Amino acid sequence: MMKKNILVTCALPYSNGPIHIGHLLEHIQADIWVRYHKMNKRSVIFICADDTHGTPIMLKSDKMKMKPNDLIKKTFREHFRDLSNFNILYDYYSHTNTKENLFFTKKIFLSLKKKGFIIEKNIFQLYDVLKNIFLPDRLVKGECPKCFSSNQYGDHCDKCGSVYSAQDLLHPRSEISNSIPILKKTKHIFFNLSSFEKTLKNWISSGVCNLQVERKSKEWFKNGLRLWDISRDAPYFGFKIPGYKEKYFYVWLDAPICYISTLKILSKKRKDICFDEFWKTSHKTSIYHFIGKDIIYFHSLFWPAILEGINFRKPTGIFVHGYVTINNKKMSKSKNFFIKASTWLKHFDSDSLRYYFASKLSSKIHDIDLNIDDFISRINSDIVNKIVNLASRCSTFINKDFNNMLSSFVLQEKIYVFFYNNTKNILSLFKRREFSAVIRSIVEYANFANNYINDMRPWVLSKKNKYDIQIQLICTMGINLFRFLMTWLKPIMPDLSYRSEFFLSTKFSFESLKHPLLNHKILKFFCLYKRINVSRDIFFK
Repeated sequence: MMKKNILVTCALPYSNGPIHIGHLLEHIQADIWVRYHKMNKRSVIFICADDTHGTPIMLKSDKMKMKPNDLIKKTFREHFRDLSNFNILYDYYSHTNTKENLFFTKKIFLSLKKKGFIIEKNIFQLYDVLKNIFLPDRLVKGECPKCFSSNQYGDHCDKCGSVYSAQDLLHPRSEISNSIPILKKTKHIFFNLSSFEKTLKNWISSGVCNLQVERKSKEWFKNGLRLWDISRDAPYFGFKIPGYKEKYFYVWLDAPICYISTLKILSKKRKDICFDEFWKTSHKTSIYHFIGKDIIYFHSLFWPAILEGINFRKPTGIFVHGYVTINNKKMSKSKNFFIKASTWLKHFDSDSLRYYFASKLSSKIHDIDLNIDDFISRINSDIVNKIVNLASRCSTFINKDFNNMLSSFVLQEKIYVFFYNNTKNILSLFKRREFSAVIRSIVEYANFANNYINDMRPWVLSKKNKYDIQIQLICTMGINLFRFLMTWLKPIMPDLSYRSEFFLSTKFSFESLKHPLLNHKILKFFCLYKRINVSRDIFFK
């Protein structure tokens, strides 16, 4: 069977704030999956971009006495730096304010309009009379009209998952001025989502998403799909809609289109990428979107409907994750209870968060709690005490008494085969995004490797004869088992993997595990990973 080329995307971080660990969950999850595929010799393109448009950007730039373009350029540099510092290796990282994204947004809109999928309609919208501005959904809060939960945004409820219009909110208040908004008449432009109801139902049931997402998506069909408002009134920072005065494209129209424009930019830079093969055909390529559960609605309904409307292929899969909590508390920017990516790196390394998130991630949608005590304990126990210590205790004898040379054959081949056979299981788990199961398997085999060294007791043999060939054989096996563990960990902990490759003077790959590392010179052991010794309250003193 022909292996398809793969395009992987993450949802676009918004330009009105820094990258925090909630963002990092998704980017780390996707990066691990991409690295696994690349290690497995698959052709993968990994892209993302900054989401730069909308009223919040306009308001923040005004507050900071900056032009919106200057603000998004500054944020773009910070976002790219933070993601890079966590070894999120995108093939290209763009933003929604490019000329290419403007081109595709206009072209797609005009195509949909020509085909009759665009409708004009007079509506009443919430308006802040103190600031003289129509309020976007995210700048209105009130009670959910379905479950009556308080402090909910104007587009959906975090508590019950309901989707609604901002004017449906009970007791709404403007997030800008804290005033009670009024309803004001305006003409808006809509995308006729209901035209694609049958297509969307079939697509959602085709295996493109897991059962949780499928069930959630189907809930929105119960009352029929509504028109989707794709316009916003001035003042607004974004792309102007062609043929209209003072009307701008809603940020959620041009944001997913940036998946298309980003690949187009990259395809101009790399001759090995055929743009049309990804978006206009499907037999040679696959497209996967990693997203959070709060934007299922956009990716399972709006986005595939737009693609269907312009005869572009729809995604192959949508992978959804839950929220990140800290010590069982929901993160909150307003309460200053969140951890920025840059703050994390002042205290810990990037690999540690990648490992901890991986230990919690699966293909299901679960919220992930970052418990600081559990995090510290897990890193020290799994990485330092079990995996790195295995290399340390075995290399001590190899370095000191055998001139850094591994033996020319393995002592117990069945143990090597036992580890090698688990590689197939590891690959299967990576493919299915069952990263927590990958971690459990790695720890299980790390325990086995350490028990093997404990049972063989090379230190006892060394007291009798430190040049006993049995010691070299035992420790060579230990080093090879460490090599297995680090190869399996390579997509998850790239920095530790790189240091370990340097220490062993070799490159880790799944294919190379077929043969043990024998008659091979390693370096003198050096500290591969430091134990964590910090207070659990390090971030919130």
